[in-house]
Amino acid sequence: MLKVSNSITITAAEIEIHFVRSQGAGGQHVNKTSTAVHLFFDINASTSLPQRLKDKLLSLSDHRISKSGKIIIKSQGSRSQDLNREVALEQLLELVKKANKVDKKRIATKPTFGSKMRRLDSKNQRSQQKKMRKRLDY
Repeated sequence: MLKVSNSITITAAEIEIHFVRSQGAGGQHVNKTSTAVHLFFDINASTSLPQRLKDKLLSLSDHRISKSGKIIIKSQGSRSQDLNREVALEQLLELVKKANKVDKKRIATKPTFGSKMRRLDSKNQRSQQKKMRKRLDY
């Protein structure tokens, strides 16, 4: 089970993990062992996520979320299969937590008197600088 928050947990049955051969250098070890991890999680088929969280996940612009609503994570950074599985699960957890986070609503404020005066002073200085560039009349 993957615990997202106090009320939300993703069951292991909903997470599909496949082990494949890693890419890149590594010689015989890379060619013989399947240490890379492909993790699949179907957002739409999930019963453990609330609908608002599913909608938020589907609206995220992340390259790991396919158009069909599946999260596909590949981890091959380590020579260890267990470590790659842990990294992939951690990435899934971070993605779901990111979608679960509720942003604070911004409260619009008015500029202070001092900031208004500084703005006007800088505009006046710029104006004076441009006036000094004009041709002088004799």
